[in-house]
Amino acid sequence: MAEYTPKQRLARVLTGQPVDRMPAISVTQTGTVDQMEASGAFWPEANEDAEKMAALAEAGHNVVGFEAVRVPFDITAEAEFFGCEIKPGTMEQQPSVIGHVISNTEDIEKFKGYNLDHGRIGVVCDAIKILADKYGDELPVMGSMIGPFSLAQHLNGDDWFMAIFTDEAFGLALMEFTTDFCVAYAKKMVENGADTMVIIDPTASAQLIGAEFYEKFVVPYHAKIVDAMHEANVPVVLHICGDTTKGLALMESSGVDAISVDQNVDVATAVGNVDKAVIVGNLDPVNVLWNQTPEVVKEESRKVLDARVGLLAPGCGIVSKTPTENLQAMVEMAKSHKY
Repeated sequence: MAEYTPKQRLARVLTGQPVDRMPAISVTQTGTVDQMEASGAFWPEANEDAEKMAALAEAGHNVVGFEAVRVPFDITAEAEFFGCEIKPGTMEQQPSVIGHVISNTEDIEKFKGYNLDHGRIGVVCDAIKILADKYGDELPVMGSMIGPFSLAQHLNGDDWFMAIFTDEAFGLALMEFTTDFCVAYAKKMVENGADTMVIIDPTASAQLIGAEFYEKFVVPYHAKIVDAMHEANVPVVLHICGDTTKGLALMESSGVDAISVDQNVDVATAVGNVDKAVIVGNLDPVNVLWNQTPEVVKEESRKVLDARVGLLAPGCGIVSKTPTENLQAMVEMAKSHKY
């Protein structure tokens, strides 16, 4: 079988075509302190400056060996864009959303007519262009964003989970708003050079809200993003936290090309619960990748590979203090695997 460039290899895997071996990638955040020290690009500045963001993303390739470059490293830029209060991050800790800006349908109108060139949204797009200009012919350039359901929660706060049960009109209106934003943002990332899109929608879980509400408040909105990306020939990976085993078929029904599952999911079961979607995962980022040895990482990787995972990867975002040698052990196992 022919050998492929990393860009070709990942694209073929995500679209169901044969390849020479497994790509070595992470669809979730890749930044670590080791990489920051090697690149000179540290959080929180690397979350706010395009050059530093690109440099840290590049370190994932040059230091760890990932066969892709990916930005951003957190999921708060979208909420910050709309004015939510953000708890600042540190070199070891990502920022978080602590204040919210939308309480009712009337509030939504205030935020329409936005300009995606502003704030950290613009920074992410600029970083993608830097990476695409340098690596776009050889490496996959992965753009990532928070999904529309979790963005709605960031904008509305914890009331969001009650809102979808008690005020359907408001819930659907907010989902339309966040989804339209996600589509526009994704398109801008693609215009700047992203060739793979990752939707991180941590709280959009059928286990959390039930299958009926997931089908109404999540599936059609994910599908809208997927359709827009497929029109641009960009494959889409969806990551939702927690045990998503029973919701995998619903997740796949949105048309996503791959589903990233976390460490609470049994990979063999997940593979059996989807039709065409590539299953990605699911090494435990804390109990394996951060707190074990390279030998243990390899053994746990072997178990995931034996379960017929489509892409070996962390089960969630990489912990900032994860040792480089542990990530390299995972990369080595992926690169040595032939389908």
